[in-house]
Amino acid sequence: MARPLLHEYRVSSLAVTRHEWEEGTRRLEAARDDARRYCELLGLLDLIRDDLRKRVGQTYTLAQLAAAYGEAETWARELLDDRSAFPGWPRDLTTVLAAAFDAYQLGAADYTP
Repeated sequence: MARPLLHEYRVSSLAVTRHEWEEGTRRLEAARDDARRYCELLGLLDLIRDDLRKRVGQTYTLAQLAAAYGEAETWARELLDDRSAFPGWPRDLTTVLAAAFDAYQLGAADYTP
């Protein structure tokens, strides 16, 4: 009996994580009216996606991607601290990080909308 509950927990946890990623994309797109800020966010998004591709690879599952997300804030903070061109990036880290994972989930072997 414990096995189905564990499976349900994993599915539920993944659903919550994916919802968080989708919210990041919505917050990113909400900035579209401010062209300068939106451009900055897209630049951060590109930096994170490029690094994410190196870390996760090209063949992965949603569960593997979710596991990587759990550790992503640390490496993303270091990455943007080293390579970001504008000083206000820390306030946008959560949004850009979630949006990057949202975009990257489309390539997961087990992705379904």
